[in-house]
Amino acid sequence: MLNIIFIGPPGVGKGTQSEFIKKDYSIVHISTGDMFRENISNNTELGRTAKSYMDRGDLVPDSLVIDMIIDRIKRDDCKNGFMLDGFPRTMEQAKELDKILGELNFNISAVINLYADKDIVVNRLLCRGRDDDNEETIKTRIEVFEKQSKPILDFYMNRVNIINVESVGTPEEVYSKIKKELDKIN
Repeated sequence: MLNIIFIGPPGVGKGTQSEFIKKDYSIVHISTGDMFRENISNNTELGRTAKSYMDRGDLVPDSLVIDMIIDRIKRDDCKNGFMLDGFPRTMEQAKELDKILGELNFNISAVINLYADKDIVVNRLLCRGRDDDNEETIKTRIEVFEKQSKPILDFYMNRVNIINVESVGTPEEVYSKIKKELDKIN
């Protein structure tokens, strides 16, 4: 079983790299952003609540995210492993995830820390053209990541394998670095 957490600012390539890993290791990609967008497009209560936070560039409250993630991890398709993309984003989420995974007899195999220069990330996000990707919101999201998510690396340090990869070059070049490290673990 290979359970991975992706950490990195929006636009660094977590979703792209997840697709490579999903194909090669047959594990489920769980993206909180995708789950939120699905709920928003279906106009669910969670979607409307999440949208109000996302439109401001703020994080969706932990309680909503944690409930959604727990439900998803318990599904049968996660028995071979999963990748969490966009979660945990706060120390509280990391601690709660650790507790829940322990109760479910799951463990985290690796944390993949993808990073790139801030200007590269902003340009990538502006080019992808989502409704919530304007320059002001992007910069706010990067600042929120820096303040709330980066400390999560310290939480996992000495607990799990940390794979640090600079997300520059082609997606395939970035993935070759990640795969080399994952193959040592798996």
